[in-house]
Amino acid sequence: MKKTLVTALTTALVVGAASTTFAAANPFTDVPADHWAYDAVAQLAKDGVITGYGDGTYKGQKQITRYEMAVMVARAMANNNGVNVSGNDKALLDKLAAEFGDELNNLGVRVSNLEKNADKVKWNGEARYTYTSNRNEAIDGTKTKKNNDELLLRLEPTAEINSNWHVKARLDSSADLSKDTSTEVKLKRIWAQGDYKNFQVKLGKFGVATNYDNSLMLNDQASGAAVTVGNKLKATVFAGRIDLAGDSTLDTALGALANNDAAANLQSVALSYKAGNLAGTAAYYNATSDEFKTAGYAKSGKEDTFGAWEVAGSYKFGKDVALGGAYIKNEKADYYNKAGMVQLDYKGAQKANKGTWGAYVAYRHIGKYAVIDANQDDAQLNSKGWAIGGNYTLFKNTVANVKYFNGEDLNTKKDVSKLFGRVEFFF
Repeated sequence: MKKTLVTALTTALVVGAASTTFAAANPFTDVPADHWAYDAVAQLAKDGVITGYGDGTYKGQKQITRYEMAVMVARAMANNNGVNVSGNDKALLDKLAAEFGDELNNLGVRVSNLEKNADKVKWNGEARYTYTSNRNEAIDGTKTKKNNDELLLRLEPTAEINSNWHVKARLDSSADLSKDTSTEVKLKRIWAQGDYKNFQVKLGKFGVATNYDNSLMLNDQASGAAVTVGNKLKATVFAGRIDLAGDSTLDTALGALANNDAAANLQSVALSYKAGNLAGTAAYYNATSDEFKTAGYAKSGKEDTFGAWEVAGSYKFGKDVALGGAYIKNEKADYYNKAGMVQLDYKGAQKANKGTWGAYVAYRHIGKYAVIDANQDDAQLNSKGWAIGGNYTLFKNTVANVKYFNGEDLNTKKDVSKLFGRVEFFF
């Protein structure tokens, strides 16, 4: 199938430039204004479908190869990305794509409609191994140790609806290596997100950890709606429901109740500010459930409400050192109702850069009735003490984390410690 450039490109014109007004200037010296293909050649050059030769000529009578034709078809298809093509134009586009399918594939151009739409869905994820060892001393002096080995596969697709809206999700599957058991893939989160200038909306089931550094609350997901407005100063409002059962923190705080089918109404409002090296937030959380009434979250076991306020912030000293802290109090609980921490960070592993690393030292005090799912994975719940840790990028997109906590139980005043290790593979 041999064609001259003139006949080939006027054929491709309906794909690359039909429905446009021919008002483009002709960049080629050998195509005069009175040539029958002048308008088509000029428009195709403007659209980037043809580029001509280095000497500024078009050489319209020169025979072309299949590869050269495929390049022009690919450029014409790219010009129609996101534009509805119908009728004869659509039929010709399909014929050209079929005719030059092998060449287009070699050029990395997706031809089928399914593939063209598939690039609107992007997949990220991680595979990770986590080891934890909790060591506790009882009142009588006996010591216990509980180890966990877990593998996790996490997939996080993002589908584009339009330039402002996306649908996002999280799917998890885990395996307990000590018991040689595994879970089926579970849909953990799914939500629609609209991003506008200084305005964001989330609708569905999504992560509700307050969006600032050093928060101690809500390392979990909840169902509802969240709205964030502002730029340097941002206000975020959330309202919805959160599942209290099967949560790692609430398993300890609620005890056997955590195995029940329990959910709470949850509302939160946060005001955060970030400028330069300084960041800070004030937030309030309100949740209601009968579970709180019987577990110690509520005063005298009579109220069914969790109501806590939190302040947190951080400051960077140059590019490598940062000091941060947080304090939270549940006004509805009688005891173990306070939590706080201060942390000094140095650098930090960057998953894309092999050899980068970071380290931190921190002091933590986490009362079990002060938080819902504490957003810390080194300290034990209802304890206070010191934590140290570090991370290192072993290879590109492969990061290792090690953390150690040593302190005392807020109830028994006995020693507690925790060892945490994790290797993450990002893709």
